[in-house]
Amino acid sequence: MTDVMQPDQSGPVGTTGIHHVSITVTDLETSLAWYERLLGADRVPMKFPHYGCEDTGYGELLVEPRSGLVFGLHTNTGNDGQPFDEARTGLDHLALNVASRADLEAWTARLDELGIEHSGIRALDQPFPFATVVFRDPDNIQLELIAVG
Repeated sequence: MTDVMQPDQSGPVGTTGIHHVSITVTDLETSLAWYERLLGADRVPMKFPHYGCEDTGYGELLVEPRSGLVFGLHTNTGNDGQPFDEARTGLDHLALNVASRADLEAWTARLDELGIEHSGIRALDQPFPFATVVFRDPDNIQLELIAVG
């Protein structure tokens, strides 16, 4: 038997971060273009069928080049075109970490340049010191940029 380190069985197995986020959108091309502009992301040149439901639609991937975070944007035959509503079961919002308050300031300038409405920087001290900028994508999904500390 080889000497393989086993995970600590007394607690949950850890994770190393987020690999990708996948969301269903009403207009795939509009959302792909929006996220490409916002993030400076690179589109992966292929379509990915929905695993186990290949006849219901497909996704396309964007890779954010600085972090490597992958955004999957999906079209689905069951989508009735209603805008996103965080009051329903499922996703509430997606928060992306940034390194500093200065990065939040740079992001607000970028959002202004792109004509994307946002909250401006809001700083809070509870439950820990942090600052955020909140905005929405073309399907009304709330996105948040957060700097902790």
